[in-house]
Amino acid sequence: MNLKASYIKKEFFFQKPAGTSRGVYTEKEAFFVMIADEEQPEKFGIGEASPLPGLSIDSRLDFESKLQEICNDLNEIELEIFDFNIPILLNQLISNSLPSIKFGFETAMLDFLNGKKRIIFENDFSKGISHIEINGLVWMNDFEKMKNEIHQKIREGYRTIKIKVGAINFEDELKLLQEIRDSYGYSIEIRLDANGAFDETNVYDKLNQLSDFRIHSIEQPIKTKQFDLMSKLCQDSPIAIALDEELIGVSDYIQKMNLLKTLKPQYIVLKPTLLGGFQHCKEWIEICNRLEIKWWITSALETNIGLNAIAQFAANYNTSFPQGLGTGQLFKTNIGSPLVLENGKMNYQKDIIWDLTLIGK
Repeated sequence: MNLKASYIKKEFFFQKPAGTSRGVYTEKEAFFVMIADEEQPEKFGIGEASPLPGLSIDSRLDFESKLQEICNDLNEIELEIFDFNIPILLNQLISNSLPSIKFGFETAMLDFLNGKKRIIFENDFSKGISHIEINGLVWMNDFEKMKNEIHQKIREGYRTIKIKVGAINFEDELKLLQEIRDSYGYSIEIRLDANGAFDETNVYDKLNQLSDFRIHSIEQPIKTKQFDLMSKLCQDSPIAIALDEELIGVSDYIQKMNLLKTLKPQYIVLKPTLLGGFQHCKEWIEICNRLEIKWWITSALETNIGLNAIAQFAANYNTSFPQGLGTGQLFKTNIGSPLVLENGKMNYQKDIIWDLTLIGK
C-alpha cells in the first residue's frame, strides 16, 4: 500500500475587494493537495497551497507545474504508509523556495496520518472544548466604509481590531483611530498593519502621531531589507514593532536567529503559507522564546482548509494573544467546515460536517 499525491485547483472570489497598501485582491486561486492510499483513494488527507500574489515568494508562473512535479516525485517514491518522517521528507522533496506547497503537503500528510478527518493537530480546540480569540480585521477602503466596518466588528464582539494603514489619506486614518477611542475608550485594543507603506522620510513622524492612540503594535511599518532603519525602529519606536514580511524567504535556522538578534523586534507575525509550514513556524517560535520576543499566528487568505490547519496549530500553544484567523469570511463561497466565528472567537463545532463538494470531493 503506497501513498499517492494529487491536487485540485479552484478559484475563489472575495465578497468585496480586500485592499492593502500593496494592492487590492478580488479573487484568489487555491490548490488543494491530497495524499491517499492508492488502494483507498476516496479516503485522503488534504492540505492547501495558496500562494498570495505580490507577497509569496512562490507566487510564480510555473507554480502549478512545480506542484505537479512534486506530486510526480512523491508518487515515484512508492512511499509506504506510516513509513516516513514528515519534516525530513518535506525538506528533501520540496525546496524552501516553494513555501506554500510545503505547507500544503505538510497539512495533507498530517491529516492523512491523523485519520483523514481534517484533524491536523489533536488538542482542546480541535476537540471542540476550547476557542481561539482572534482580531477583527479591517481592510483598506474609503473612510466611511472603514469606519462602518470598525463599528460592525466591535458589535460582533471583537475586542482587538486590526486596521490596515498606509493607503488612504493619513489624516483619515488618524480620524478612524480617534473614532475608536471616542466611542469605546481603551476597552478596544488596536493593532495596525502598514505592509511597508512608510519610508525613512516619514516613518517616525507617522509613528509618533499614531502612538497618541495607545496602539498595541504596528506590523512592518517600512519595506523589507532596510535592516539599519528597522533595527532603529525596533529600538526606539513609540509603538511596538511586529515583523511580518521581513520573515518571508528566511528559511535557514541560523538566518532566522541572526535576523531576530539583529533587529530585536517586540513581536513577529507567523503565516505558515508564507513561511513554509508548521516546522518552520516552530523554529521561529523556538527562537522567539530564546530571545524573549512575542509572536502570534495569522492566516494569509487561505480557504477553510488552510485556515483550519493554522487554527489547530495555533491552539497547540498557550498564548493569550488574539490570533489573526478571521480571513476565511472574505470569500463569497468557501468549503463547508466546523469553523465558526462568534463574539470575536473561533470555535471548532464538531457537530458540523466537512463539505468538500465545492472542490468535487
